[in-house]
Order: sequence, then structure tokens, then C-alpha cells
Amino acid sequence: MTARVLTARQLLAGYAQGIFPMAESADMPDLHWFDPPRRGVLPVGRVHASRSLLRDLRRQDWSAHLDGDFDAIVAACGDRGETWINAPLSALYHELYLAGHAAALEIRHEGRFAGGIFGVILGSAFFGESMVSARTNGSKMALIWLSSQLAHGGFTLFDTQFLTPHLARMGGVEITRHSYRRQLDQALRRRADLYRRPLPTADQLWQEITQTS
Repeated sequence: MTARVLTARQLLAGYAQGIFPMAESADMPDLHWFDPPRRGVLPVGRVHASRSLLRDLRRQDWSAHLDGDFDAIVAACGDRGETWINAPLSALYHELYLAGHAAALEIRHEGRFAGGIFGVILGSAFFGESMVSARTNGSKMALIWLSSQLAHGGFTLFDTQFLTPHLARMGGVEITRHSYRRQLDQALRRRADLYRRPLPTADQLWQEITQTS
């Protein structure tokens, strides 16, 4: 189904029904609703971190920041050869961010932008829209930091839309549309707060992961 004009309220209504919009490219104005038969999800609080990633987290100067510049993260995610984030969709994400229904997590390495992830929030569901790496492990760091924050904030569903090989290595799995909608229905009945606690430091995150693995 195609939607030339979509409001922020309609966008949220779509997510609540289990569908999500994408554009064919950054230059195409239309948005298309997607409802795949199988859905990618990540385990909240249990995203897999390899030994090499944990060594990098412990030894290097990494830090995470929530909503330092939401629009910049969205723009970075869309700044690639092929993207489904067009101008109307970017504007809708901005509206959702201002209304408290979207957030972005930025990763910095030695104080410089290294990666990030952004998504839509509804109830205790976080709909991961896109992520970006500006250096090695940038997006992986974003995933493990966000997963931890979602768990502490009371989130129960971490939606990735589709499952990629990268997400599969991080612990992502595919579930059926029926199973996804059942989990979504439960998540919409609960409240969660991404800002319930400050983001942990790299050392705190490393200790949290290693103590629970």
C-alpha cells in the first residue's frame, strides 16, 4: 500500500498494527507500507557481544549519548548509496522525536562520532529504524548500549524489521508475523522509559555484560 502523504499520528497507528513505511529511495516522494511474513527482533538486554567487541569496549575510549542530535543521526543513517529514508520520512521522524515517540543513541570514540542508531518508541516497544557506523564496531557498540538501556527502561520488544547477517551475529532472530503481533500487542499494553537511568559508561557496560553472560 502506498501513502503519498502521511502524518505522524498515522505513522504511529501503522506501527501499532505491526506495519512500517519505507521509501524506494531518497529521491522518491512516496512511502510504502510493509508487513513482512517474518520479522526480525533482538533480545532485549541480551544482544550478543563477541569477545573481540568486549575487548574493544574495555580498552578503547568509547561513550554513548542519548539524543545529542537526533536529526544528525537520522541524516547519517540516510547518507549512503541506497537508502529508504526520504525527506518526508525524515520529517516524520523529527515530529515523533519532538513528541517523545522517537530517540537516537550516538556512539563516540575518543570524542568523535563513531556510529549510532535511531528508532520509534511506542509502549514498551522500540522499533529500530536504522543504524550507522563511522568506524569499525560503531554500530555494534550502539546495539549493545541500546539493548542494555532498553532492558533497564522496561522495554519488552526490540524490533529490527528485517533480519540481516549482521543482526543475526548479534543475537537477532526471525519470528512469524503472528508471533510478532502477539509480542507487539503485549508491548503496547506496558509503559517503558528509555531515560529511566543515565547511560552507563563503557566500563560499567563491560561489567554488566561480562557479569551476566
